[in-house]
Amino acid sequence: MAFRDWDGEGAVPATCSKCHSATGLPLFIHEAAASSDGVTGVTISQPVSQGFACTTCHDASNFPATYAVEEVKFPSGSILTFGAEAPANICIECHQGRESTVSVNRAIGDKPDDTVDAALRFRNPHYFGAGATLFGTEAQGAYEYTGKTYLGHHAHVDAGQSCVTCHNVHNLSINTQLCAGCHGGATDPDKIRMGTTDYDGDANTTEGMYDEIATVEEMLLAAIQKYAADKAGSPVVYDAASYPYFFIDTNADGVADPDELVRANGYASWTPRLLRASYNYQWVQKDPGAFTHNGKYILQVLYDSLQDVGGDVTKLTRPVIPAVTP
Repeated sequence: MAFRDWDGEGAVPATCSKCHSATGLPLFIHEAAASSDGVTGVTISQPVSQGFACTTCHDASNFPATYAVEEVKFPSGSILTFGAEAPANICIECHQGRESTVSVNRAIGDKPDDTVDAALRFRNPHYFGAGATLFGTEAQGAYEYTGKTYLGHHAHVDAGQSCVTCHNVHNLSINTQLCAGCHGGATDPDKIRMGTTDYDGDANTTEGMYDEIATVEEMLLAAIQKYAADKAGSPVVYDAASYPYFFIDTNADGVADPDELVRANGYASWTPRLLRASYNYQWVQKDPGAFTHNGKYILQVLYDSLQDVGGDVTKLTRPVIPAVTP
């Protein structure tokens, strides 16, 4: 559906063409390079394509070189880079999500935290925002709570690694041999962890970061459902494969039943507190590699979301931010 959703219309709209057509990204990059700030490009309607073409990322005038992208602007307004003209800068032109802490705060404004507001709608962060996850608080892709501090870019970035270090850029397969070089011969990224901190409080200090995060995800969804029923007055269910993802639990059984997963039944009893937590839950669901891209940052935003909607965090450990050496 990433490229075929507009077959009936015959064109990809300007709001989507940058990343969902073969020709939108090159246009954006060329226009951004000529803009006053060097990062703000132009998007216009583009022809429907079967996917990307070689020239979506490779400069036809200097083939096989990729387009030279110095910096990239994220939805939060942050301008970030893997380094001047680093090939992975092309990846994060699209893999950045479409929302941020900034846009969520703008939507909420000064509305009371626990009051249902008919004007509030779920802010879908979009899909595969791995670049924003990787840069953590520098990108503010996930929702960051006021008064809390968060980790920045993942240590892999400091080591000179980027999207193209770990992924085959044409099929996104993972170079697990690279993982094994530093992570004790591990060949399954799901099993990798650094340190023995029991973040999810289940007394298992050998499970991978993937499972540490999965436990807290489950806790957050349960807390979201409890808050929705008790505070917002309308039970909610979630289904990762059905837009708009959060639905009214019409029979209050806690299960996303097929007849509930229709757009007309989309959840509408949003409070600011519920929106923030649900946004972060969705962020993690839609970046399936978040545990690797920046696992500790993700644990921070999940912990804060869980705590804010009244979940029990007494057995959990929030990742600390290392002290900066002068």
